[in-house]
Amino acid sequence: MAKELNPKAGESTEVSEPLWGQVLVCLVFGLVGAGICWLAKALAKWVVTLPWAPMQGPAKLVSAIPEPGLTIGAIVLGGLAGLIAGFLVKFSELSVTVSDTRVLFTRKGESREFAGSDIAMAFRDGKQLVLLGHGTEELAREDCDQDRRRLADAFTGHGYAWAEEDPHKAEFQLWVPESPHLPAQAHALFKARQQFLKKPGSAEELEELRRDLQRLDLVVCDRSKRQYWRRLAR
Repeated sequence: MAKELNPKAGESTEVSEPLWGQVLVCLVFGLVGAGICWLAKALAKWVVTLPWAPMQGPAKLVSAIPEPGLTIGAIVLGGLAGLIAGFLVKFSELSVTVSDTRVLFTRKGESREFAGSDIAMAFRDGKQLVLLGHGTEELAREDCDQDRRRLADAFTGHGYAWAEEDPHKAEFQLWVPESPHLPAQAHALFKARQQFLKKPGSAEELEELRRDLQRLDLVVCDRSKRQYWRRLAR
């Protein structure tokens, strides 16, 4: 679909967690961490009163720290751990920058760029943001926690087509091993992906195999650790 002229030409729109939201998340994690450490201190003092309880050594070591140093230390350490955890959570979230000429995905300090002329449509599929090419191929499918309405406004504001759901949703079907509807090469790739789906931290391998399947004119998406596929509508 050809993009219309729009007043945002030359500008870009970033969809990411606002600064106050990032600070709030870090503070919440910090308070939770401090609370957990304070409870751990209280539990250690209780455990030393029970001779039959396990972990007597660590409990006595913690309880031997004089007050108020023990309480202050527990709160400071817990708060610091919580703040670090909150920062890591925000750092791993996807931010999206949209302009008339390109779309930029940024996560963990690394960016992927997509030419605007290659993008036919964008939409959210559950918690994932999907970019479709003009041959109905998926240029990207990324986990994204950003607000759906903000994403829609960013894309449409720069002239891109936005759909409220996957327009090809009804075409997907569950992958069944050895199904006669797929060639042997595709089955081999699906089997490899199925193994990686069971392993945490295999996002890169899954993405590489997704691209390999797309070279066979097949689009794949994962739902509840199961693979669904459709053919490109070229």
